Amino acid sequence: MTKGALALLVHGGTENWSPVRWKARFDEVCRDRRVLLLSGADVDPSEVHYAAVWKPRPGELAAFSNLRAIFNLGAGVDALMADASLPNVPLVRVAVADLTERMTEYVTLHVLMHHRQELYLRESQREKRWAPRYQWAAGAITVGIMGLGTLGANAARILRAIGFRVAGWSRSAKQVDDVECFAGKEQLGAFLRETNILVCLLPLTPDTRHVLNRDVFAQLNRNSPMGAPVLINAGRGGLQDETDILRALDDGTLGAASLDVFETEPLPSDSPFWSHPKVVLTPHNAADTDPDEISKYVAQQIERFESGGELENVVDRKRGY
Repeated sequence: MTKGALALLVHGGTENWSPVRWKARFDEVCRDRRVLLLSGADVDPSEVHYAAVWKPRPGELAAFSNLRAIFNLGAGVDALMADASLPNVPLVRVAVADLTERMTEYVTLHVLMHHRQELYLRESQREKRWAPRYQWAAGAITVGIMGLGTLGANAARILRAIGFRVAGWSRSAKQVDDVECFAGKEQLGAFLRETNILVCLLPLTPDTRHVLNRDVFAQLNRNSPMGAPVLINAGRGGLQDETDILRALDDGTLGAASLDVFETEPLPSDSPFWSHPKVVLTPHNAADTDPDEISKYVAQQIERFESGGELENVVDRKRGY
């Protein structure tokens, strides 16, 4: 083989992030180049031209002097951006239909869960209490989505099709059909004042760290049939001030929360989120990446790049996404 090798640096700890599983997929789609698992491998760093990574340790990529591109196997690149030794080569985000559709499934599921009062109904079931409450229509609720990239825009379209009113907020101006779009710090307050269910799909950057805080929660709209607003965070754990979330749930500023991500993962066993009656907790699997789709995506990107084409979905390092 004369083509540069592809190195895999995968640190996950769950079944979906098994390095052996990922290598098997890449061996299938990169048959004309070496695919190297770096853990325990005898690797000549100069042989490596590409790296496919998930949560690499700081400094792990610095040794590859001939690296031409880095492919992040998940949606968030904040861990990579925090590595001061990261080689100055293109960093490519995952952007495949499979990941987008899985995130839309998660967002739609949890919006409907809160809209259809599932926490109350499951409590009623446990207590063997037959006491249905009035159920309002989807059109009575405004879902506000923070982050109108590929994931947020797709979720917005599906929720709109179901019948919800949908608003969206992003750092720069975006347009999504039938969605009221807000942009920039100057329009954040207006966006929040319309929102009954707040969905956060923002990237984690220095500007967005702890953006989900008491000040934001206090501005959410309380004039819907739901009463207290709801938070859904399927973005990154660093977006949320977890102390503020717990206090807001306890004092009624928030009526409920669905949280897929946390500042410390796995979530410690003593975290109050595990048992909080107003929290629906999931283990960072809102849009678990499919190795088949992602490995094909990376292989196609490399082939196009080596043929003189441009890489797609390259991260703007100044913006952090």
